[in-house]
Amino acid sequence: MRRVDVIAEGNSARGSGAARRWPLAAQFFALQLVLIVIALVASGLFWWRNTRAELDEQYAQRVLVIAESVASLHTVREAFDDPHPERTIAPLAERIRRATGASFIVVANRQQIRYSHPDPGRIGEHLSTDAAPALAGKVWTGVQTGTTGRSMRAKVPVLDDSGRVIGVVSVGVPVSTVSEEVTQSLPALLGTVLTLMLLGGFGTYLVFRRMRRKTFGMASHEIGRLVDHRVAMLHALKEGVVAFDSDGRITLVNDEAHRLLGLPADAEGRRLEELELPERLHEVLAGEADGTDQIVLRAGRVLALNRMPIRAERSDGGSVVTLRDRTQLDQLAQELDGARTTTDALRAQAHEFSNRIHTISGLLELGEHEEARTFVAELSAAHGRFTEELTTRVRDAAVSALLLAKSAAAGERGAEFVLDPETDLDALPSSTARDDLILVVGNLIDNALDSLGGEGGRVRVSLRSTEEDGAAATGIEVGDSGAGIAPDLVSEVFRAGFTTKVAEQGGTGGLGLALVRQTCRNRGGWVRVDNDGGAVFTALLPVVAEPAPAVTRGESDRADQDAAYSDAADSGDGR
Repeated sequence: MRRVDVIAEGNSARGSGAARRWPLAAQFFALQLVLIVIALVASGLFWWRNTRAELDEQYAQRVLVIAESVASLHTVREAFDDPHPERTIAPLAERIRRATGASFIVVANRQQIRYSHPDPGRIGEHLSTDAAPALAGKVWTGVQTGTTGRSMRAKVPVLDDSGRVIGVVSVGVPVSTVSEEVTQSLPALLGTVLTLMLLGGFGTYLVFRRMRRKTFGMASHEIGRLVDHRVAMLHALKEGVVAFDSDGRITLVNDEAHRLLGLPADAEGRRLEELELPERLHEVLAGEADGTDQIVLRAGRVLALNRMPIRAERSDGGSVVTLRDRTQLDQLAQELDGARTTTDALRAQAHEFSNRIHTISGLLELGEHEEARTFVAELSAAHGRFTEELTTRVRDAAVSALLLAKSAAAGERGAEFVLDPETDLDALPSSTARDDLILVVGNLIDNALDSLGGEGGRVRVSLRSTEEDGAAATGIEVGDSGAGIAPDLVSEVFRAGFTTKVAEQGGTGGLGLALVRQTCRNRGGWVRVDNDGGAVFTALLPVVAEPAPAVTRGESDRADQDAAYSDAADSGDGR
């Protein structure tokens, strides 16, 4: 998907007239920013609450310690027996208050009459708050409102030597003091929150920029619509598409790829190794075969595959493989090749005929009438013998015509075309059997002529009507006097894309032998190669059984693309 396509579609969507929604990246940025603010504010409030609770607890413990210290003073306890206890207790309590920073230290008797107070005028008055828990011998802390205002207070009993409660000590600190301490920490808290907000906002902005670049500034509904359009378009293509992620898993197989490759319905999300594909197809899909228009034979079809890796910002983004069905194109090419072969044969015959006419004309001009008559008789007899031998041994007119054309082509290349004396072929019972035999024999002869390299040599052809498991079949043997097949190429010669020129010089092409193998196997036959003074291809082609139908989606044709046939592996050494 090119950026220009995405932007063009996005712009058209934006100009639709409806109120445009925020781009997806902007929505994400705003949402994440709001979440960060809420999280930080909530954290600040939680911190405020915990800090306030901790300070309340600290001040409660502080006033409690002061109250217990005053209540335990021997001087205070003995003063309760004096006629005027306030004269001893009030000055002592005031000194302690000033030293500890407490708001007040009040000592009272069991009747809750004060013996001390920061305001001397309130000494002798009744306590402003109830001290019943302390008079009952219990320690109490909490917040109360008295003559000094709202304060954190602690009240503890004063015990005599026998452990009897004789009075109470009340110590307090204003609540405002606690609030002031919490308030003093607010600047640090707010600074921390604002710093975190800025950092979070900056990080969110960076993510926003990346998302905006990745989504091309489109809104979520535009992205969804774009994906729907692209998926529909991929499945509507008449060209197969298979996409892989960076881990080698299949992410997309459109309908045409399912039909052409016969992949299972659950292929998406699986690795190639899990699908048990033929070796050649696996190599091309996995990117192990270099070059464009890699040829793969699958389910009786000739497929051209191209693999394109995807680069996403210098990283491996996977790959996309496209495939085209060129079966009909190859069939037309074969028909054209047959017509070209016939034309070449006619041209060669015309050239040869022209040479002979010139020879006869020269003899006549020289007055060698008897020599001319003898020359014509010998030519007629030689041509008649070959034609008669060919039509006698090969009783199918179409196959005879093919062999006659190939013999002329061999003669033009300077090669000798030999029809094996054991050749004995009956007329074929159907046009499909005849077409398949012509395809096999024509490709094997062409391969043999190519192997000679135009440097002369010999091509030998043998065709025999035979039986295989009680069924009529044609035995085919085509040999040449070339260099033979090298041992390391024996298992490769029938693979799509192989030719001897490719093996020696590099390049692409080479469907002939692969089509020969496919045709033989589709009819239940076989083909193999040996070396005996050159390459010798032997094939068996049943003539009664019709070819197997093309495999539909979900079916397997593993046998149609195995790496090497066991019968080919048994062949010898050579070229």
